[in-house]
Amino acid sequence: MTHETGTGRVVLAGAPLGNIGDASARLREVLASADVVAAEDTRRLARLARDLGVTVSGRVVSYFEGNDERRTPELLEALTDGATVAVVTDGGMPSVSDPGYRLVKAALEAGFPVTAAPGPSAVTTALALSGLPSDRFVFEGFLPRTGSHRRSRLRELAAEPRTLVFFEAPHRIAGALGDLAAAFGDQRPAAVCRELTKTYEEIRRGTLRELASWAAESEPRGEITLVIGGAPAGPPPRPSDEELRAAVAEREAAGSTRRDAIQAVAEDFGLKKREVYGLVVSAPR
Repeated sequence: MTHETGTGRVVLAGAPLGNIGDASARLREVLASADVVAAEDTRRLARLARDLGVTVSGRVVSYFEGNDERRTPELLEALTDGATVAVVTDGGMPSVSDPGYRLVKAALEAGFPVTAAPGPSAVTTALALSGLPSDRFVFEGFLPRTGSHRRSRLRELAAEPRTLVFFEAPHRIAGALGDLAAAFGDQRPAAVCRELTKTYEEIRRGTLRELASWAAESEPRGEITLVIGGAPAGPPPRPSDEELRAAVAEREAAGSTRRDAIQAVAEDFGLKKREVYGLVVSAPR
């Protein structure tokens, strides 16, 4: 069912990543005219509106990862009443690893139109600044938080030939880069893009080994986007014996039998099962 013109609609409003000069005229118009503004952080919305010289006349509600499931039916009700609902995050485009997707899906299923006032995106900004191939890329969002899950995910991505883009928290960046170097090879080219468009913007380019050492020493802060070069043609680099044993141990700890864990690790890295088995049974006790 598609609702008639004049009924409610959703507008995804792209907000500046940091530099207020990147705000569009459309963003100002949407914030000033929307009946409801669903904001990831209502305090940041108030500061954004003040910086833009815009008065938000509509009802402001919080809409973030922790409450979006509960809040979405309320926003659908507003759409049914004919409201224009604007979604704005702390920076960048809503629903790109930020709140918004749940409402977009629900609104479309209910037949309401969804449009956008496009704005900056950390994904494409970092990609363009990285100096790495940008004709084909994959956005992976945030890596898993725990080391074992992160390493498992990276093993799955090690042979991906397209440029990869990740978000990462500053307190996990050194560990993530270390795991990336182990999974992808420490000579894989990469870029750490920190505080994009802000006063202390920094783009650090180098190999994964160089960047992991830098992050461990400097403890970078702020919002970080990682861009990693795709895998070169051919099989991924063979992990060290210790890394292979650790990969088997992780799968065993997660509940796999040793036989299944060895088989899975061998498949992950394109190795013969007997080679991985030999490494495991010969491990020093």
